[in-house]
Amino acid sequence: MADQGSRLSFEDDIKPLFRDEDRERMQWAFDLWSYDDVKENAPQILERLQDGDMPCDGAWPDEQIDTFRRWVNAGTPE
Repeated sequence: MADQGSRLSFEDDIKPLFRDEDRERMQWAFDLWSYDDVKENAPQILERLQDGDMPCDGAWPDEQIDTFRRWVNAGTPE
């Protein structure tokens, strides 16, 4: 994963945060392994991550939430 000063990318830094089971549980709404789907829903995903509602089986560690937040704040680079 990228460090604090590195450019984040969806393929290298964001997609690996979502497990197979996360993707399966969210397929009804969008595909967590699709750049376009995650980009389109990024604000809502971030809100759910920060609230601890996502993933369904327990909150992400702060470090993972921060990585996703930095990616969103950087303009969701591909």
